Amino acid sequence: MIILGLNAYHGDASACLVRDGVLIAAAEEERFRRIKHWAGLPSRAVSYCLSEAGVRLEQVDHIAVNRDPWAHLGRKLLYLARRGGVGASRLKDRARNSSRLLDLRQLLADGLGAPRRSVGAQVHRIEHHRAHLASAYLVSPFDAAAVVSVDGFGDFTSTLWGVGEGGRIRTASRTYYPHSLGLFYLALTQYLGFPNYGDEYKAMGLSAYGAPSYTDQLRRLVLRRPAGSFALGLEYFKHHTSGVEMTWEDGEPRIGTVYTDRLTQLLGPPRRPEEPIERRHQDLAASMQAVYEEAFFRLLKEVHRRTGKEALCLAGGCAMNSVANGKIYENTPFRKLYIQSAAGDAGGAIGAAFEVWSKISGGRRSFVMDHAYWGPGYESDAIEKLLRSRSSELAAQGCDWTAEPDEAVLVESVAAVIAEGGVVGWFQGRMEWGPRALGNRSILGDPRRADMKDILNLKIKRRESFRPFAPSILREAVPEWFETDDEVPFMLQVYRIRAEKRSQVPAVTHVNGTGRLQTVSASQNPRYHRLIAAYARRTGVPMVLNTSFNENEPVVCAPAEALDCFLRTRMDLLVLGDHLVRRRAAS
Repeated sequence: MIILGLNAYHGDASACLVRDGVLIAAAEEERFRRIKHWAGLPSRAVSYCLSEAGVRLEQVDHIAVNRDPWAHLGRKLLYLARRGGVGASRLKDRARNSSRLLDLRQLLADGLGAPRRSVGAQVHRIEHHRAHLASAYLVSPFDAAAVVSVDGFGDFTSTLWGVGEGGRIRTASRTYYPHSLGLFYLALTQYLGFPNYGDEYKAMGLSAYGAPSYTDQLRRLVLRRPAGSFALGLEYFKHHTSGVEMTWEDGEPRIGTVYTDRLTQLLGPPRRPEEPIERRHQDLAASMQAVYEEAFFRLLKEVHRRTGKEALCLAGGCAMNSVANGKIYENTPFRKLYIQSAAGDAGGAIGAAFEVWSKISGGRRSFVMDHAYWGPGYESDAIEKLLRSRSSELAAQGCDWTAEPDEAVLVESVAAVIAEGGVVGWFQGRMEWGPRALGNRSILGDPRRADMKDILNLKIKRRESFRPFAPSILREAVPEWFETDDEVPFMLQVYRIRAEKRSQVPAVTHVNGTGRLQTVSASQNPRYHRLIAAYARRTGVPMVLNTSFNENEPVVCAPAEALDCFLRTRMDLLVLGDHLVRRRAAS
């Protein structure tokens, strides 16, 4: 049985393919379109998934999409009747966007240039947050777990939780529009001068620099309600009255300002993107994170009280808040945690597909997502052909390339460059699923160098100085270097680095002594594990600095994009599979 899963006409459009309950391929459309968070029909991601699985469109049995225009229709209509006006018109715009999915077969046929008759699959529309829950639990290693989804909004809901057990999910409670922790975080992110879709991670990184001195004011925006619930102080938000402009089609998604002038009256003038970051902004970011965590942990404590489960599966856009995730063990009774690598809306494609599989198979499970490498991979011959075709260009830019089929020699050579302070573009195997570079589309550096952050920002990244870089660490070395010993294969938890170790790895130690680690095991990524081990033998440090292989663009997907990024930046070494491209001056 072949199931095609989609997140379509929404930010982070994506596709996946599941065969007989096993994931075969998954990718976000942005990687092919080269536009961040691309929204629309993920036709190129669909084409990739079909190709990777070796199937044709007409062989797909089921199509699952992570939105249901009919979900909570009565509540939506009642809301529209009560509100009317501009806010209602915005909701109607969203409804029209959702209604496009009603003719999904035709959309897919048109998007893939195929005849309509080739799409005979049964279409399943899975409620947005139900798909989030499925994306976490149904690919997790747990037979029984509490399951929680928290994000902005989807199908008139912002929060949903329940229990996963025996391959099935039963929901228990939800929070409806217009109340949302994700919208609270978005409002403050915009207020702090980060206006682009998906900029919340910047505000989260900034929060480590401040003190939570504005929590009393911000608690007016997130109000406590019984049983671990919450409500927004709606006077500070405009989505429910005047509406918010949103674009979700064929390009970068955009969201208009979601807060009202009441927030400016409460906190003072908002920061414009071009203005410098002041202490006040740092403190506001810290206060925003603190108030979010208060509500988040109250919710999780109630979920634990009512489910009694020791394991938690977490999904939704707010599950990308790695700072809060890293405090779950400290602030709740949960003792096991699973968050899949694309926890946000892209992951809804997987959730929709596995929800359909669960229903059809009677809850049968035969797959655990323990790594993120589900995107395109490229053969050595294709990489060599690319390099040969561009040999003249490489020579003109002072670069030489060689092939090194002996993996032991290759990893030792690359480890030596990193240990000597070089910056390495590392392109291997299949592309990662989700927003994090996890050792297959990564830029690597020496975590021991206090100036490595400045070097990377000067040579390549050109990003805000307050944003941290992450450590990829050998799984077996975690308890020696971090205060929390845990599996973190998808870089979605921030833990404290042991105090006595922080001075040894200043490039990956955030200002508050933490690190957003990725644990690397030999079974999940053998070559990356061998590289880090080779670096550890040279330096005594079992980790490397890891950041995404890009330059103000989506993470590179194909070898040509990696080569282009290398040539227009000042990396010292590019490793494309078994091929090494060096700058002569660096060698």
